[in-house]
Amino acid sequence: MDAREDSSVIAQTPAGRTVRIGARGWSGIVVVLVLAALPLFLANFTVFQLTMMLIYAIAILGLNLLTGINGQFSLGHGAFYAIGAYTAAILMENVGLAYGWTLPAAGLICFVSGFLFGLPALRLEGIYLALATFGLAVAMPQLLKLSVIAPWTGGVQGIVIMKPDAPFGLPLSQDQWLYYFTLAVALVLYWFATNLVASRSGRALMAIRDNPLAARAMGVNSALYKSLAFGVSAAFTGIAGALGAIVVQFVAPDSFTFFLSVTLLVGLVVGGVGWIPGAFLGGAFVLFVPNLAESVSKGLSGAVYGVMIIGLIYAMPEGMGGLVKAAFRWLAHGKPRKT
Repeated sequence: MDAREDSSVIAQTPAGRTVRIGARGWSGIVVVLVLAALPLFLANFTVFQLTMMLIYAIAILGLNLLTGINGQFSLGHGAFYAIGAYTAAILMENVGLAYGWTLPAAGLICFVSGFLFGLPALRLEGIYLALATFGLAVAMPQLLKLSVIAPWTGGVQGIVIMKPDAPFGLPLSQDQWLYYFTLAVALVLYWFATNLVASRSGRALMAIRDNPLAARAMGVNSALYKSLAFGVSAAFTGIAGALGAIVVQFVAPDSFTFFLSVTLLVGLVVGGVGWIPGAFLGGAFVLFVPNLAESVSKGLSGAVYGVMIIGLIYAMPEGMGGLVKAAFRWLAHGKPRKT
């Protein structure tokens, strides 16, 4: 065997088991270490931007489970982001619940909302499902302004949230602590998503995406799995919304327009549809590239951003994920030999 084909390293565990850590495993460890070290060397505003990048990555990760893994197209995940954000804001300011407990609450509420929305959407596929989710995203800002729920949501004025301090007397600023808190949540959700995709349920979701008729013939309950996929995807996005509310310290209906759903979809496509790590690349793209486009031309920032997206899609039809996977294949097998 060529030495280039075996780039993994064997490690011995305390239980006596051997674990192979390949190039992808080591690259993941390096990325986590770099992310953990960044706040120690950057200004608070940059740390805030990195935190928002991770929040977008969590939301895109949830959308990827629905669209990339299960094949259901959604243009309405901004609505679930808004539900999660308002759940956190209401529980913190009106109920007095600690910010950490708002995340599972937002995830649970969004899971139920997504599951219930997914049930009637079972009759819809493709562009019809996209149109239904589009309606959800457009309606959400108006629903949040209703006078009936204004005592809880704050109406058009929204809700202001107090930014939490680092616990246990840790020598960290508020922005640094929220970054590490968000990073920990993102890693846990990433671990959950990767294990879900590799499980029997994940294979069932992909079978429904690739061939629904064959999946049903094999005994897969398509209706249940598609509804659960919608619920889990909404839960991820709701947790991201709760984190976004805590970090930004403010929620208002006009912060969750249809453009937010489009932003998440752009991040999904750019990062790589169906490739779980691509959510982090997509999060970085949707946060930093618009700022880069504005630095090129403030008056034509939208046009510059659009040209960047078009150029990226032409250069990398599979998104950044395709480029990264090609690089890993090259590292694992080297350049093809000439015969």
